[in-house]
Amino acid sequence: MKYLLSAICLIFLTQTTRAQSYELHSPDGNTRVAIKSQQGIHFTVWRHGRVWIPDVQIGLVIDHDTLGNDRIQRSTTNRIQQIITPVVAIKNKQIPDTCHVLTLFFRNGYRLEFRVYNDAMAYRFETAWKQDSVTVQNEICTLHMPQATTAYFAWAPRWMNNYEHVYQLLPLDSLTNKKTAQLPLLMNLPDSGKILFTESDLFDYPGMYFTGNGKGLIEAIYPLAVKSDSTPQKPQWGWDREVYPRETYPYIARTSGQRAYPWRILAFAYQDKDLLNNEIVYKLAKPNQIENTHWIEPGQVAWDWWNDWDITGVDFKAGINTETYKYYIDFAARHHIPYIIMDDGWYVLGDLTRVVPDIDMPALLNYAQQKGVGIILWCAWHTLDQQMDTVLPLFAKWGIKGIKVDFMDRDDQAVVNFYWRCAAAAAKYHLLVDFHGAHKPAGLQRTYPNVVNFEGVPGLEQDKWSPSIATSTMAVTLPFIRMFAGPMDYTPGAMRNAQPRDFAPIYRHPMSLGTRCQQLAMYVLYDAPLQMLSDNPVAYEKEQPCLNFITSVPTTWDETLPLDAEVGKYVLMARKKGNTYFIGAMTNEQARDLTLSFSFLPPGTHHIVYYADGINADRNANDYVVKEATVQAGDVWHIHLAPGGGWVARIE
Repeated sequence: MKYLLSAICLIFLTQTTRAQSYELHSPDGNTRVAIKSQQGIHFTVWRHGRVWIPDVQIGLVIDHDTLGNDRIQRSTTNRIQQIITPVVAIKNKQIPDTCHVLTLFFRNGYRLEFRVYNDAMAYRFETAWKQDSVTVQNEICTLHMPQATTAYFAWAPRWMNNYEHVYQLLPLDSLTNKKTAQLPLLMNLPDSGKILFTESDLFDYPGMYFTGNGKGLIEAIYPLAVKSDSTPQKPQWGWDREVYPRETYPYIARTSGQRAYPWRILAFAYQDKDLLNNEIVYKLAKPNQIENTHWIEPGQVAWDWWNDWDITGVDFKAGINTETYKYYIDFAARHHIPYIIMDDGWYVLGDLTRVVPDIDMPALLNYAQQKGVGIILWCAWHTLDQQMDTVLPLFAKWGIKGIKVDFMDRDDQAVVNFYWRCAAAAAKYHLLVDFHGAHKPAGLQRTYPNVVNFEGVPGLEQDKWSPSIATSTMAVTLPFIRMFAGPMDYTPGAMRNAQPRDFAPIYRHPMSLGTRCQQLAMYVLYDAPLQMLSDNPVAYEKEQPCLNFITSVPTTWDETLPLDAEVGKYVLMARKKGNTYFIGAMTNEQARDLTLSFSFLPPGTHHIVYYADGINADRNANDYVVKEATVQAGDVWHIHLAPGGGWVARIE
């Protein structure tokens, strides 16, 4: 990392007995953060000469003493300018990281660091105390936003939260002290511009939420540290996986006295599309802690659970058994899909070392190895936590490639620590990790790049039981908010598609809301280094053109190129891998015409294969067409999307 002293990035304004004031500017000079220490730390954010955030008050209450109330002894300024090369290139194979840094040192052995980027700012506290353990009663973060600000709220329960809630665009005043909004929180300013609040480097600490006073003031709130848990009694459903807080302590964390606390992030955008390629969460996360990463191989997965093992035309009983999984393995091998998942049902509940009688695990493992297909095993998190030291080396001995860990549904300090413990232990045994029933990503995917995906999203599984969650509007809202935090295991790929009037949630024979091409577009538009094919092999092989496109789409990217977008309405984006470009577009329930400029292409004539909503896709969402053409960098096309529609292309 390269640090350069920068006299221009900090202007010391005053230092009196009453107040100490500082300013920090972004590298391009368009963002200015004014920081004042007077009865606590406050800051104001300007963009292009206009106040975006009038006042943010921050502090950290440790052992009943509020950090930030002390006098600042000294300050330093730096410039960070580096290129980050991610182990797993979720959006881009190189990530520029340039910002100005201000560090304030307080007299009681702690400091507060601010970083200002061209498209974001962040801050965090750090303590350098000798105590092995300190008690954090609270962390103060109170935002006074401009009047008429609106926000995309996902209301969360206190404090069992799977982050699978629908976003609602409402006045900021809708946030009262009886409601809890999860992060990321995206806010619309009244005059123009958007601000997204989230966090990074969340370690040994609870996740952050917001509550409010119903008058435009919002303040941070956190799950309390858990003293004791409860679980349903066996044999009630959930006895092996649902762990509820029963008693809590009167504080949010008990942690080391020498540590850095999570980064608090405010990202800025004038154009909605700029949110799609902002990697500030990744930049601020603790760097990779795995020395040898050659074994980390992202890719696509043939998944069983969503389609309910519903294969037909075979001479065996389909279900959770050896023959069915051999069929999934054969399908994966035929289409160069590197992995299958064996989801809930492969082991005797409560014991990950006991395989159910209908599965011959040694035979399956041998068969998969012969076919060149890796197996990923589903685990209930509570069982895994109890058996981690036993089962992870066992899985490694079997040749398992990864684990899908499910049903945490909490982000208090203890459960956040489970994520880190699981990621580190899995890395030791060269196992990929896909967290389900999970909190939002907060940087762990950089620190432990074997963590290749997170759920924490109202994904396609919702279509098995609800007609109003995994909608087309949500499909074009998630990329700007939930996906900002990190990759998301939405699990696309339905081959039965319906417009809302024809849709029915059918658990064992599910369909998706929106068109076939919208499902295809999700493979291009959604960040997912471990990406599911959610439907069953029979359905895919009946739809060979769609399968051909899906399996051609990479799960990591050299470059991401947002082209046009509006939150909750539509997304148009290109991606590059090697010399091949992919384009994806989606719309909400409104039909839409988009203008697509190919100016991002290199000079010359290129071959394009594209999939578009059929002329009758507004009636039958399964309708699509496949066409080929040539295209040049100067070309402009007009593409039509049906209601709930999509459009995809591959250019070589």
